[in-house]
Order: sequence, then C-alpha cells, then structure tokens
Amino acid sequence: MGLFSRKKRNQAEEVEAAESTESTESTESTGTVEEVDQLDPRDGRELEEPEELSEQDDDSEPQEAAAESEESDEEAEDDSAEVPRGEHLEDGPYDEADAPDEDRIDLGGLQVPTVDGMELRMEVDQRSGAVTGANLVLGGSSLQVQAFAAPKTRGLWEDVRRSLRDSVVSQGGTAETRSGAFGTELITRLPVKRADGRTGYRPARFIGVDGRRWFLRAILTGKALGDPEQSRRFETLVSRLVVVRGTGAMAPQELIGLHLPGERPGLDQIRSGPLDPLARGPEITEVG
Repeated sequence: MGLFSRKKRNQAEEVEAAESTESTESTESTGTVEEVDQLDPRDGRELEEPEELSEQDDDSEPQEAAAESEESDEEAEDDSAEVPRGEHLEDGPYDEADAPDEDRIDLGGLQVPTVDGMELRMEVDQRSGAVTGANLVLGGSSLQVQAFAAPKTRGLWEDVRRSLRDSVVSQGGTAETRSGAFGTELITRLPVKRADGRTGYRPARFIGVDGRRWFLRAILTGKALGDPEQSRRFETLVSRLVVVRGTGAMAPQELIGLHLPGERPGLDQIRSGPLDPLARGPEITEVG
C-alpha cells in the first residue's frame, strides 16, 4: 500500500484538474487526504478519479437512453431478489457487532480491510475540516464509500436510487438500474466537456446497501466498470467493509462521522502547506 499523503481539493468544475496532485506528508497508515465540500446523501453531480470518458458528439441525444432507463429501473427492482449471492463475496458489509476478526484500517464510522496495492484517499470538507468520505483505489479504478444513518423501520437505498437517477437525467446524463452483487444498482453516465470542446460521458456504478440503522453507498469508477475480474475484486472489498453506526441518536440520512487513519476523535488534524488542487468528488442530495 502506498504512503499516506495529503492533497487539497478546490471546487473547480473541470475534472482534468485531478491529474495534477502530489504527496506531501507520510504517516503509518496509507492513503490521501483530499479537501472537499460537505457531502449529502443523494446527488450525482461529479465523480472522483480515476475514470474513463466515453466519447460522444454534442449533437447526441442521451435523453432517449434516459427514457429507457426508467423502464429498466422497474424491471431491475422486480427481479433483483432473484440474483444469488456470489461466491466471491463475504457476508458483509458488516455491522460492527457482527464483523469477524480481520486486520482493518479504522476510519471511525467505517473500517476498511487492508489490501495489497490499495491506495486510500480521504476526503475532507473545506469549510468544517470534517472527513466526509474515503476512496479506495486499486489498479486504475476507484471506489468511494460513505455511510449514513438510517431509520429503524426501513432502508434508504430505494429512495436514494430514484433521486440519483432523476438528478443524473436532469443534467443531461443517462441512468439505468440493474441487478448486481448487492441487489439493485444504478449505472450512470454524466456529460463532461472534453479539452477539445466535445462532450464525453463519465460512467459510474452506484451500489447501495441497507444495514442495521445505517445505509452504505459506494461509487465505482474507472477500468473496473469494463473488467469483470476487477469488478468482482471491488465487490469483495465492499463485502468486507464494516460500518460503525454507534448507539447515539442520529437523524436519517446524516453522514456517519469519519476520521483519518490513526487519528483519534477530538484531536486536531495536522495540515501541511499549499497543495495541488483536486476536482470535487461525488455527491448525492438529501433524501426528503
């Protein structure tokens, strides 16, 4: 695993800004700290690197595919329960009380298994300094994970998924649901202006898991979207995650707090000097 370095994010709209980053500080853990705006539980505006853009001319019509996505959403919800759980999956994501013993990186509200070659990039809100998400990077692909508080009586993923789909389509992208390793998933393509002025589309795979008073959301981007073997590797990783909800009262859709690897709650974060900016990461808007 790589060195634990810190990088700063700005709010630039161009995703190409994410290509110029540098490592500046090392600790005993692994990953990168990135400063971002506060994230809410359901909006699909921008996606974290690494990702691949698919080329498409400006005069193309993603609206047609978007209309078809509404039909596929209903179909996927009808048969998602029929997909058997893959043999490559563990029994998770786990609630803290049910998690088996394993060497993990403690991030507070999430515990991440250690994986050879994995880079861990943490996201930090620019205004509050709060850690808001973790990106697990492997082989040219990235998995962003966040956990949110959920009601006792029902899950959040169905409502979040529908809102995400509407948000992506309203921005000129496409969104369709399909049955996946953890039930119904959302596959999106967001329009992005390329350097040559043409419009490309940035694909992403949204995975949602409803747990015991918590909801885990994961966004997969990069080469794994077109590589079944890499995709299964990330699915296994999701199934090994542990959510630490805690016993305190939390509002539904409230982000479960995270901290940096090796950092204890209540301690001030140590920050380095000026760093290269990064584009904003994925967001989802609040569930109503």
